[in-house]
Amino acid sequence: MTLPPLRIVFAGTPDIAATCLQAVLNAGFTVAAAYTQPDRPAGRGKKLQASAVKQLAQQQGIPVCQPPNFRDPAEVAALAALQPDVMVVVAYGLLLPQTVLDIPRLGCINVHASLLPRWRGAAPIERAIEAGDSETGITIMQMDAGLDTGPMLDIATCAILADDTGDRLRERLAALGASTLVTTLEALQRGAAQATPQPAQGITYAHKLTREEACIDWSQPADALARRIRAFNSANPCWTTLGEHRIKLWQATAGEGRGAPGVVLSTGHDGIRVGCGQGILSLQTLQMPGARAMPAQDVLNGHKALFTVGAQLGATA
Repeated sequence: MTLPPLRIVFAGTPDIAATCLQAVLNAGFTVAAAYTQPDRPAGRGKKLQASAVKQLAQQQGIPVCQPPNFRDPAEVAALAALQPDVMVVVAYGLLLPQTVLDIPRLGCINVHASLLPRWRGAAPIERAIEAGDSETGITIMQMDAGLDTGPMLDIATCAILADDTGDRLRERLAALGASTLVTTLEALQRGAAQATPQPAQGITYAHKLTREEACIDWSQPADALARRIRAFNSANPCWTTLGEHRIKLWQATAGEGRGAPGVVLSTGHDGIRVGCGQGILSLQTLQMPGARAMPAQDVLNGHKALFTVGAQLGATA
């Protein structure tokens, strides 16, 4: 027996969402419209740039909707007029009011990049790395009015590798999320999807990354700083200061040893070794102001006098 096709509305914004949208299209589902954030200024020229989802939707001839929010009853009515069976939400960036959640016949489902209820909230990928978690994954969730509190339709696990950055882990989770989403949509189409309440224990919140916390506090342990640098890589790069220079830190490794927090202990082919509250942090990839990110040895070739033994990082704001 041929199953009736699902009428899908897709809502998402960044690359991870575009990966899921492409998988939905590859699986043969019809997407009636794509909702995404309004175009934002980007790059040095601050020109308006379309989201990854908008670009893909336009390539595929899918109507694009970019409401700033759903406070306007006309925006809610326009969504209702699409008569979706299900709304798929992936890193959309807008909170959906109950009036929107109630529109699709099968509700709204969310692809969330953690094993709920761990890391509810805005930055689950980065917070999992920063915390030293060994495992994360994808949860397909039936959305409700809470913050990532709805019942789970499917889960898939993914190991966090010792050298994972936020970007590397995000790429793997995007692929995992896309395949798990297709499986869930197929189950919804068959009427076979079953929702399970989230566990009451183990709830944590992945708060949005801030510029302030990206500033390295050298009194913290080296292993914690190394994880934060890997986690924040590209999304909100960690940084420190050296004199008047503000330096972005892209890659670092923790090791044993002792030294005053923030003080350069040695430099060489193994990086720029800096004392921490506990252990030593070896800076491997740095970005000086106005330059691209480079290996530590290349930075030293151009700024050796700056990174002298005894120099104090983080001495000025």
